[in-house]
Amino acid sequence: MIKKRPLNLKLVLSIFFFFLCSWISLALAQNRTIPVNVGLVLDDLDSGDGKIWLSCIKMALSDFYASHANYKTRLVLNARDSNRSVVDAAAAAVDLIEKVKVKAILGPGTSMQAGFLINLGDQVHVPIISFSATSPSLNAVHSSYFFQFAQNDSSQVKALSSIVKAFGWTQVVPVYVDNEFGEGVIPFLTDALEEVDARVPYRSAISLSATDGQIIEELYKLMEMQTRVFIVHMRTDLSSRLFAKAREIGMMTEGYVWLTTNGIPNELRSLNSSVISSMQGVLGIQTYVPQTTKLEEFMSRWKRQFQQDNPTIIDAQLHVFGLWAYDSAFALAMAVEEVGTSFEVSQYSRKLSHALSSMRFKGIAGDFSLVGGQLQSSTFQIVNFNGGGTRLVGFWTPENGLMNKLNSTNTSFSSTSNKGNLAPIMWPGDSLTAPKGWQIPANGKKLRIGVPVKVGFTEFVKITKDPSTNAIDVTGFTIDVFKAAVEVLPYPLPYEFIPFAKPDGTSAGTYSDLCYQVYLGNYDAVVGDTTIRADRSLYVDFTMPYTECGVAMAVPVIDVRSKNAWVFLKPLTWELWLTTSCVFVLIGFVMWVLEHRINEDFRGTPSHQVGTSIWFSFSTMVFAQSNSP
Repeated sequence: MIKKRPLNLKLVLSIFFFFLCSWISLALAQNRTIPVNVGLVLDDLDSGDGKIWLSCIKMALSDFYASHANYKTRLVLNARDSNRSVVDAAAAAVDLIEKVKVKAILGPGTSMQAGFLINLGDQVHVPIISFSATSPSLNAVHSSYFFQFAQNDSSQVKALSSIVKAFGWTQVVPVYVDNEFGEGVIPFLTDALEEVDARVPYRSAISLSATDGQIIEELYKLMEMQTRVFIVHMRTDLSSRLFAKAREIGMMTEGYVWLTTNGIPNELRSLNSSVISSMQGVLGIQTYVPQTTKLEEFMSRWKRQFQQDNPTIIDAQLHVFGLWAYDSAFALAMAVEEVGTSFEVSQYSRKLSHALSSMRFKGIAGDFSLVGGQLQSSTFQIVNFNGGGTRLVGFWTPENGLMNKLNSTNTSFSSTSNKGNLAPIMWPGDSLTAPKGWQIPANGKKLRIGVPVKVGFTEFVKITKDPSTNAIDVTGFTIDVFKAAVEVLPYPLPYEFIPFAKPDGTSAGTYSDLCYQVYLGNYDAVVGDTTIRADRSLYVDFTMPYTECGVAMAVPVIDVRSKNAWVFLKPLTWELWLTTSCVFVLIGFVMWVLEHRINEDFRGTPSHQVGTSIWFSFSTMVFAQSNSP
């Protein structure tokens, strides 16, 4: 029989005490997390975009701390509404800095608001992180406390100029919103177009508060121009009205070209069907976001969470700004944890800015890296608005230009940069033929060509007038040269000939007076037998001379050249004829020496032998290159 030992009470109590202490230590460790206040300034937090961006930021922080539960810091969001106002955005930032003592500010929503907050952040040493302000002018400030976690608009101008170059368009009109967002990209766009020999004859700036009547008035100005290629740089709130009015007045028909920056295609999911239908044939630049498993899983989780938090918003769509908001919050949380909280205020801001500048990771929107405080992302996809959405027609990168296919595994491209490598494009008016980019308007102006009224030498310029119709007909050699030059131009050039004459039909002055009329603006050009002179070159530019005029003399000539039968001997000298004859005899003699003993043709009487040798020499020299039958 085995005797049971009593349970060791001390051992049990020790084990219980150990687990109790471990649980308490863990609880205390969790309670020892350090809250770090950060600000959030957004436009209209109750709007759809405001709620979408806020939900992405909250999900980023939740995901970050769920995967890094041992981190000591915890970001605490303090949201403020800027009410779509620059002043309210600045006031909200001041309130967050002075009262809440935030370590950084996410936002604001627009480039105009960001311009104000950059200077504020520099003065108080608080990092300003914007995921939706894209204007290139923001980088001109060179602030070490401003971070542009959105794609800079200047990065896409090369893609637009590549499209213009590929299709051979020579004139382009930018149509942009009249604020800092719109104006910031125009200098970069103009420079990029000039590099591909495309001119910007006009810039169309439309106010964000423009009425429908003002938009139509501006569109009619564009219709009166020769160019038919327009680049639209604005957000969807204004562009939807612009394209609707353009279709209404007939500017979305065949022959027109509408290109857009990424501000419109990036927000495609927020556009309704009526807006998309008015943009049929538009070609747009869109930010390329790699379609990864991580992104698909996030999109699914976000949709469920957003619908749960906002049941009244049906079918909300997430675009690239929401992805940048997620990556911005994730990067800020990582930087705050890296810096810690054991520094003085002045040192903390500097170290936090340094940590943000050196941040590298794979985000939801792709590789996250900064250069000079600006997000590096230079791959774009080219989309064509067609049907109820867009269709991918190609890609663009700085290294390879326009390409038709992108290999997502190594980001290498499979073609060279030209329009032939893009997929077929449906242009406005349901046309598959690329527009030529220009058209003479019905009410376009004609060139006023001045022509001299002449009495003599009418072979150069002759003006005749029909007495019954008063119609003027201008003919002559110089007129024919001008018309031939106009015909070889790659575009039509309307013009009219205007005689430089008085009311009675006589000449109104000298050739110098006629040239001076071009300088005064009365004529656009002069066509005639106008001599290039130094005094006239002070007022006009001349073409290259196509004929010479001067004084010449014509006199009879007596032909004293000999015309006898021996004239054929003149091309060669007597020495050459003598040398040829000697060679002729020498060849005959050599052939007789070699052949007369074995060849019966070279035997016989002396006269026969001499004749045969001479004939053989002659036939050898004359018929050597002929084909024997």
